[in-house]
Amino acid sequence: MDDGKCSASQVEDLLRALLAMGNVETAKKFMEDLCAPAELDAMVERWRVCRILWSGKPYREISAETGASSATIARVARCLRSKSGGGYREVLENLRKNECDETS
Repeated sequence: MDDGKCSASQVEDLLRALLAMGNVETAKKFMEDLCAPAELDAMVERWRVCRILWSGKPYREISAETGASSATIARVARCLRSKSGGGYREVLENLRKNECDETS
């Protein structure tokens, strides 16, 4: 595209590819192919911050533990609180449910 932005159908195509990965090893290979190391590091950092925020730790402790900036922590926290997006929250709840199912 001329403006450098992805269309909704292009984003959906990538999301379908993510859903098709099937297992952790395939996901790892795909993400390493798709992302530059710094991009993957940034996503891993945000996900780590998300999980720690979900556990209830304060921002300052999260920053000390992860090295994440206050801006990153605030952005992830805002997404966790968002009623419109809710992606982090939904995935965390799905993971918790799957962990409960595996232990029962």
